[in-house]
Parts: sequence; C-alpha cells; structure tokens
Amino acid sequence: MTHHDWEQVQAATAAVARSWTGKPEVGIVLGTGLGALAREIEAEAVIPYAEIPAFPRSTVDSHKGQLVCGRLAGRSVMAMEGRFHLYEGYTPAQVTMPIRVMKELGCKLLIVSNAAGGLNPQFERGDLVVIEDHINLMGVNPLVGPNDDRLGPRFPDMIEPYDRRLQDLALRVALEANIIAHRGVYVAVTGPNLETRAEYRFLRGIGADTVGMSTVPEVLVAVHAGMKVLGFSIVTDMCLPDALEPLRFEEIIAVANAAEEKLSKIVHGVLERHAA
Repeated sequence: MTHHDWEQVQAATAAVARSWTGKPEVGIVLGTGLGALAREIEAEAVIPYAEIPAFPRSTVDSHKGQLVCGRLAGRSVMAMEGRFHLYEGYTPAQVTMPIRVMKELGCKLLIVSNAAGGLNPQFERGDLVVIEDHINLMGVNPLVGPNDDRLGPRFPDMIEPYDRRLQDLALRVALEANIIAHRGVYVAVTGPNLETRAEYRFLRGIGADTVGMSTVPEVLVAVHAGMKVLGFSIVTDMCLPDALEPLRFEEIIAVANAAEEKLSKIVHGVLERHAA
C-alpha cells in the first residue's frame, strides 16, 4: 500500500468509535517531550493499537502504543501515546494512519512534539522550539500514490503548514510562564543514525534550526486533510559540528523529561485560549 485506502481509514475510525463515543477536536502526537501531558488527560477510553485495524505497533521501548481518548483543558482530545518512525521500518502511510483517523473523528487541530538536535548556536539544551516551518529530507512522502480526493487534494499547498496564530499564542503562553521558547525551522531525516559533522554543517547551511527523525510525515498528512498544526521540538543536545561530543542517550532522555512539564504547561495554555 503506497497511500491510505479510504476503506482502511473507515475501518480504523469505526474501531475507535466503538470504544469511545467522544467527538474529539484536537489530536495530539505524544512524541518525546509530551509524556507529562498523557498523565493529565482525563481518559474516557484507552485503546491499544493492536485493537485498531491498519494501525502499526510501536517498537520503541519508551513509546507505549495506545490511543488515549478523553478531556484535556476542557477540550475533547485523542492522543497517540507512542508514535511510529520510518527508521522502525514502517512505511510513510503506516506512520501517518492515526492522523487520518483523528481527522475522520472530527479533529481540526493536530499538536505534535519531538526531541531534536539543536543546530542554531543561540539555542541551549532543554530549550523549547515552536516549529515555524520544516524541510523534508526523509526522501519519502506519505502522499505518494494515487490521490483519494475524499482525503485531500492532489497537490496540497505548504505555504503555512504550521499555523501562524497558534505559534504566536504558544510563544505568548511561554513568555507569560517564564519559559524559554524560540521559533525555528525543523529538518527531518530518516535516521536512525545521528548525523556526521559534514551533515550538521550542511543542515545548518540550508536554514535548519533543529534536526530530528519524525513529525514531518504526520504534518504533511494533517495539512493534506485540512487540519491546523502546532509543532514543538525539545532541544535535547547541541549539534555544533566544531564542538561535537559523543552522545549519551540517557542524557537526552533526562533533558527531554525535564522539559516535559514546561511543554505540558504551554499546550495547556494554548488549548485553554485557542477558540476551535
């Protein structure tokens, strides 16, 4: 399968609807950094991915693998606890299937987060970045294949993939809470290896502020489906080619965990103040 079959999307949507009668407005991908938010959702249903047709399974240890449906900051939300990555061997279509289901169930807004390497020397470890734009260097795209006009247009416009007003609101909430947050361009690579020094220089040279291995496929599908998007990166390590140090993954997870509460606070504030 190179794209999303309408029937597959309908089957997965029906499976979720059987377990949960809610009408979600907001879809959330709880990537690295939004784990704290999962605990704050007043869950009305928790659905393991294994129970949803056409959903892949999570293979990364730190990712749970379930849909958490319920209420957050007074809004009806459905959140993916555990996302999928291309480096796990999944196709772009599998990685983004949950986004289609969110849209079918009624979500108008998608909130995504990731852990990323910092390329901009003005950033520091632990800073939050509101994604203002992205560069897709994954070499693949979930929209490849015959287009189903019921899901979205053949040639979606990417002039504003990340909603400008939501970016402004997120930065305002951060400022009021004394949380350091920047705006930045995220570049997506396939991974799972980290970049070479030459690659870091190249990525900075083409205008990227952060680099990671996720998020872009989900955003492409969300834009195709007509959803608004708000994206965040947590800078877990600095990738300055002339001052590179070997990475310790325990440290990356520690930095991400420390930043989770801050990110959680910002998302809360955005949901409370953003009119659907």
